[in-house]
Amino acid sequence: MKLSKAEEQLMEIIWKYEKVFLKDIMENCPHPKPATTTIATLLKRMQNKGVVAYNLFGNSRQYYSLINKDDYFTKHVNQIVKDFFDNSALQFASFFTKTSNLSAKELEDLKKIIECEIKRKK
Repeated sequence: MKLSKAEEQLMEIIWKYEKVFLKDIMENCPHPKPATTTIATLLKRMQNKGVVAYNLFGNSRQYYSLINKDDYFTKHVNQIVKDFFDNSALQFASFFTKTSNLSAKELEDLKKIIECEIKRKK
């Protein structure tokens, strides 16, 4: 399932606060703020995609996520690896480290993460 940029922005708010009413989403949207009807339409689309649901409190809906943020982004990174790097995480990692302008410190930190993963998988 793929979300639009606008839907991903709403998901970021929902993930951050876990349970939110429409007014909470509106308050946390970046400027220029979209119309309330636009947000309501996006939330309806997201419900149809199975990524959000709501609890009804009188006339108000409290929205919550049905998907985990890490799971969502893991699927997208894996799709990028598949589509652009011949399904090779090594090619992706090589491209990322060469093109992302990481500092020497960040590269050292990345090296430590990799070393820990190597130890964990042995």
